[in-house]
Amino acid sequence: QVQLVESGGGSVQAGGSLRLACRTSGMRYNCMAWFREAPGKEREGVGATDINGKPVYANSVKGRFSVSKDNSKNTLFLQMHNLKPEDSAKYYCAADICSRITSLDRTAPRYWGQGTQVIVSP
Repeated sequence: QVQLVESGGGSVQAGGSLRLACRTSGMRYNCMAWFREAPGKEREGVGATDINGKPVYANSVKGRFSVSKDNSKNTLFLQMHNLKPEDSAKYYCAADICSRITSLDRTAPRYWGQGTQVIVSP
């Protein structure tokens, strides 16, 4: 059974940084991604790693967010810098076969964590 558990969310002022982590167990899939969902908005893709660990990002976070994976710890990270109020959302980790992940299509992944909240104040 695939399990994904996110951590690292919190409150930060604009311009600050946070690092999210997603620890996995029971994984059979090589690709993972971060998504986020703000109140009243659709869930959107943030960043992902492909089978080779190469990252892909949404345009809105390029240059500010970084996705990385520690295979020895079965953990996916999201390092966020220069946070903006519009980055406030619940952040979710997802896993699946790569074709369902690297497109950052919110309808594609089958396995999700419970999410961790990020609040960025002006």
